[in-house]
Amino acid sequence: MTEPTRNADVLIIGGGLSGTLLAMQLLRLPGRRRILLIEPRAELGRGEAYSAVELGHTLNGNAARMSVDPDNADDLTQWLTHYLDGGGWPQAHEQSVPVSELFPPRGIFGVYAQQRLAEAKALSAASVEHVRAEVVDLQVDATSTLLTLDNGQQLRGACAVLATGMFPAARTPQTEPSGLNAAAVDPWDVQAMRQLDPQASVLIIGSGLTMVDAVVSLEQAGHRGPIEVFSRHGLLPHVRRQPPSWADFLADDHRLRSPRQLLRELRRQCRLALAQGIDWQAPLDTVRAHIPRLWSQASEREKRQFVRHVRPWWESHHHRSPPLSAQLVARLHAQGRLRIQAASFKGLMPSVEGVTIRVRRRGEQAVSQVSGAALINSSGIEYDWRRVARPLPQQLLKRGLIQPGPLALGIAADASGAVLDAQGQVSQRLFAMGPPLRGMWWESTAVTDVALQAKALATRLVCHANDRA
Repeated sequence: MTEPTRNADVLIIGGGLSGTLLAMQLLRLPGRRRILLIEPRAELGRGEAYSAVELGHTLNGNAARMSVDPDNADDLTQWLTHYLDGGGWPQAHEQSVPVSELFPPRGIFGVYAQQRLAEAKALSAASVEHVRAEVVDLQVDATSTLLTLDNGQQLRGACAVLATGMFPAARTPQTEPSGLNAAAVDPWDVQAMRQLDPQASVLIIGSGLTMVDAVVSLEQAGHRGPIEVFSRHGLLPHVRRQPPSWADFLADDHRLRSPRQLLRELRRQCRLALAQGIDWQAPLDTVRAHIPRLWSQASEREKRQFVRHVRPWWESHHHRSPPLSAQLVARLHAQGRLRIQAASFKGLMPSVEGVTIRVRRRGEQAVSQVSGAALINSSGIEYDWRRVARPLPQQLLKRGLIQPGPLALGIAADASGAVLDAQGQVSQRLFAMGPPLRGMWWESTAVTDVALQAKALATRLVCHANDRA
């Protein structure tokens, strides 16, 4: 027997960090409203990133940078202080830094997000309920949105928010499905890695922060064999340090309107810092708050040039590795156990050794084959929703309810997060936040980015509801 359609004021699709922070902000606003948070995982607030249980999987930023409260930059530091005082995370002393400079394990950060949601819920006249399911279809009419879940149930709401987080990449450069995810070991699954022979050779696709996590997982699983890493440019993330503050050179200088102008001035500022004996990361860290403005002001041609020519170097410098993880990678590299190679991934096939991948190394025309006992996919995120093999993105595209975002990064929306349909019309019922808005703001995945978007969107949704009333 089919369950009756359930009704709510706001339907949030995705209960990872994005959806949880939006729910938290909605709960903090005055008024009664019913919020349904649809997430297949058993716990809210974790998603892929914060479901990690191993203590070695830490945040990429320190506590001072990772508050979920945009009105209190010290919120995580304050919460963590109480958590440590209560006996939580006894290994924290190993980092030998003040609480604000700690890099907490991601699992503990998930606890923090959950607790802040619970506190908001306890103080609110509104309600939030976790619906444990996957949304497989969405329809919009003049008065509401209708979601269909994988169990056949339907939910109706005045509006819906796509807080889906990130989808894993699993394709070759030719955009054909490669079978990579099906064949690969989860980068964060230490238990699966414990099943490997400790001396087994492991292949990793991608050399970014997910690769760093994978190496940490292997180390914690007791792996002591060779690791070969392949990525197009062979660049590793720089280690995150704690530089002194630097003058915000973009605060009053709005002449810098393009990525090229920004990079030219940023290099100049870094040279000035180095000449004074100050870490180059100091001026780079001041840029973060201005990225949305600079990206939105850039022309499509400038954006394409940035993505094609600058993106790998930008990400290796800007998305940096936590110190302990970076030390492990450096040690294994110095020992010769970890090799980084610049090569494009072209496909894979099973072999007697375990798996064989096809790669084309930089500077070579021929495609080579490399075999290993196991393969880990650390190739990053799929932002082009046309390539995401999940029911909801496919249905949204099929129904014409969304269109690709700038440069096919995420989906298109206006500045408030209202989604644009295939004809470019701004939806009054469907919204998005977080990683789906990568093309709009470029940096749309970090905790601080998501927290700011959650607050702004919550206010927008409540004001919109009041206008309709």
